Amino acid sequence: MPPAKKRTRSYDPAKIRAAVLAQFENVGQAVGTLTPEQLALPTRLGDWTVRDLAGHITMAVGAVGRSLGQREPARQEVDLLDWPFATVAFAAQVSDDTKEIAASAEPEELYVRTAARLAELLPAASDSRLLATRVGAMRLGDFLVTRTVELIVHTDDLNDATGLGIPYDRQALAACTRLLADALAVKAPGASTEVRVPPFAVVQCVEGPRHTRGTPSNVVETDPLTWIRLATGRTGWAEALGAAKVSASGERADLSALLPILG
Repeated sequence: MPPAKKRTRSYDPAKIRAAVLAQFENVGQAVGTLTPEQLALPTRLGDWTVRDLAGHITMAVGAVGRSLGQREPARQEVDLLDWPFATVAFAAQVSDDTKEIAASAEPEELYVRTAARLAELLPAASDSRLLATRVGAMRLGDFLVTRTVELIVHTDDLNDATGLGIPYDRQALAACTRLLADALAVKAPGASTEVRVPPFAVVQCVEGPRHTRGTPSNVVETDPLTWIRLATGRTGWAEALGAAKVSASGERADLSALLPILG
């Protein structure tokens, strides 16, 4: 796991909470319209069906409520910028748990139950409160930022599988974009390349000569959803370049060896 040496970006706690709840509601409303045939559709996530994917989202967001219902850990173990690199070790267990949750109840019931638990426990919880998460003890405020990644990434997976066009809450999309951009800067520290994801993020990364003024010699620019797909392996670097979804100029602007970031 790369060390989180980069200074962690600050997030507005109230906006992050609102974003998580808003995007979870967006997904829940859409999932409630799915027919049995749609729930059985395949997704781009291995053998997961749409039903599995819908269940996984409730598991990812429901982790907040489950953790708040447990004893607070004694000390923090994981920083926000550690999280993107810690998840890959638990992929097999996540998949098994997803299948179990998806089979336990109808999707609509899972969403109602998860939303009710959040409404019960989240308002009174401090952002500094430690949670026992799958990857280690984290601050609630940090963990909620990671939930925007889970929600936006998997909303995009649902849209890909169903064509529903579920909307992306702007604050959730912004937080997801920024965390994955900052994770790139942790993975490839340096200042020779500027990665721009307007309107949400600009980071400098990759070892090499540092530019001091004017336009940097190595620039990558893309839109938020393309960046998120690149960072999570949903889209390949060559594919995005070929579709003109990414512009890259300079000898250090090839990020293919650094992607994906999130396992």
